[in-house]
Amino acid sequence: MTTAISIEGVSKRYRGVAALTELSLQVPSGSIYGFLGPNGAGKTTALKILAGLARASDGQARVAGIPVDLQGAHRTQVGYLAQEPRFYGWMTGRQTLAYVGSFYPDVQTRDRTDELLDLVGLTDAADRPTKTYSGGMRQRLGIAQALAGNPPVLLLDEPAASLDPVGRHDVLELMRRLRGDKTIFYSTHILDDVQRVSDYVAIVDQGRLVTAAPTATLVSDATGESISVALIGADDETQAALATLPGVSHVRSTGRAGDEWRYEVIPVAGGVAAAQAAVTRYAADAGVTVACNRPEAMDLEQIFLRIVNKERAA
Repeated sequence: MTTAISIEGVSKRYRGVAALTELSLQVPSGSIYGFLGPNGAGKTTALKILAGLARASDGQARVAGIPVDLQGAHRTQVGYLAQEPRFYGWMTGRQTLAYVGSFYPDVQTRDRTDELLDLVGLTDAADRPTKTYSGGMRQRLGIAQALAGNPPVLLLDEPAASLDPVGRHDVLELMRRLRGDKTIFYSTHILDDVQRVSDYVAIVDQGRLVTAAPTATLVSDATGESISVALIGADDETQAALATLPGVSHVRSTGRAGDEWRYEVIPVAGGVAAAQAAVTRYAADAGVTVACNRPEAMDLEQIFLRIVNKERAA
């Protein structure tokens, strides 16, 4: 597996304020890589450094093996989409892409323009002024202009932010179509989008990398950190009793429906099976019926909040 983007110990300070601190990350070629973090976490700063629009205070980054600097030698390898792309409203989509394509003399501009319009689903709107485009259409046009020079790497800053569900769907589907042919490194705070399309994910908070892993691994490793338990015939003393069972760290009541009492049981590390067995034995001894006793699958939003909150509490 080759590396499209390599970031080694990159820091960025603005007048004494640390926007990034010793960020190190490897982005595999052909992947969709979600770069997550709360507002102000340093995501946009990192993308601007990779695009050659800002200088790192320390550290080094490479794109397609070429060192990143303000001289711009790496820029032929990069297509960049800002968070809120701006276009000349009087230009049509076709004129916009032709204009951007004119900066790449080695690319067949007309053929490339038609190809890109088709790729992003804007052929029917190609001759409309961009001021008439919806938010989703502008984002797709922005991705098309980022692709104008046929770069191997796309840097997208919040590509689906502020879009309605249709616009988000269109942008995510476009990213899926580009998987494998392009490396897409994109920032976002929309966790559901990342889980749907990203091969890898990195989480940053307050300018520091918190974790980085394949998306599937991050989700599967977190599954089982809690157990959903429902008991029929329990009582007010059951929660305290469950908390004393072997393999159980703590227990939280999640509600009651008739005779069914529900709990979130947090096992000790690596103790899921032991905690489940202990719940089953307790129920048999107490004369209550087990309606549910299963590891709870966590989504990326839950994982993100748990990781960030744990990091800030440390």
